[in-house]
Amino acid sequence: MMPCDFPDFDLLEALATAVIMVDDRLRLVRVNAAAQSLIATSETRLRDLSLPDVLPGADELIAAARRALLEGRSFTERDLDLRLGRVNLTTVDCTVTPLWRNGSEPSLALIEMTNVERHQRIQLEGNMLMRNQVSSVLLQGLAHEIKNPLGGIRGAAQLLERELEDQKLAEYTQIIIGEADRLRTLVDRMLGPRGESNKQVLNIHDVLEHVRQVVSVERGGAVEILRDYDPSLPEIIADRDQLVQAFLNLVRNALQAIEGLGGTVTLRTRIQRKFTIGNTLHRLVIRTQVIDDGPGVDPTLATSIFFPLVSGRADGSGLGLPIAQSLVHRQGGLIGFESEPGHTEFSVWLPVGEQQ
Repeated sequence: MMPCDFPDFDLLEALATAVIMVDDRLRLVRVNAAAQSLIATSETRLRDLSLPDVLPGADELIAAARRALLEGRSFTERDLDLRLGRVNLTTVDCTVTPLWRNGSEPSLALIEMTNVERHQRIQLEGNMLMRNQVSSVLLQGLAHEIKNPLGGIRGAAQLLERELEDQKLAEYTQIIIGEADRLRTLVDRMLGPRGESNKQVLNIHDVLEHVRQVVSVERGGAVEILRDYDPSLPEIIADRDQLVQAFLNLVRNALQAIEGLGGTVTLRTRIQRKFTIGNTLHRLVIRTQVIDDGPGVDPTLATSIFFPLVSGRADGSGLGLPIAQSLVHRQGGLIGFESEPGHTEFSVWLPVGEQQ
């Protein structure tokens, strides 16, 4: 391979591919924006750390980097699982290329990482959205069919109550009326939120603080939600009421997950670069996480948790997450989750400004 100098770093910053450059001791000397986003750490904190410190357990990748420097040739490793943070396990394809500055031995190695898991998630999200749209249409049709006879049942029960001579029997008509009202409320929730979006410029932290206040009032102040906010986040354009409802559903679910266990719920916000939502690559997105340390999501529900009427609780309606998903999608965003016992994260990604 012909000798070369450092590549154009501005070009590296423009790449959607995560790129890490290490020296002959495997210490990081350059990390582009996509790699910082993948690792969720700034370049300032990463620089001069060793590759094993940054990517613990990535033995195949580390061995490939050493061989590239030693043998002076490129290596490719596919479907590597990288542990990024506590629960984030990401699958990537990696290519390691040796670089020469001066001399006969390579002094740098360029590591390119393509997030295969992200592409798989995009495809899965597309399939899930299609199935969810079909489910929603069927559910809404069913709900409309249910609403009409419910009105008749309630009206008949009211007429019957007026004709009763023994008012003690009114207890039974009240049960009928109460159950009809309960089912009607459930049907209204099944039909989902209606009305036009009222999008405006807003700060995501204002939305989250309102959600905290509402939940605190609901629970008589006997709840503490931890905050881990990035105060430098830019504003977004979204429907405030719809976002409030979406995050209320997520926070309520998290609180129910830790109920009686003495656990904690945390709201975290971060900026994320070069993130794809649907088929659109966004330069910047805001990632908001609702984190709880409850028992986690039942693995058997992992692929269907956003479907209507699917719930991990016996008393759950299975509508909170589908409604939250629908509301987030209306803002051009994406919602997903990762879970293991003791740590569950529901993430909402919302775009900032124009797509890339």
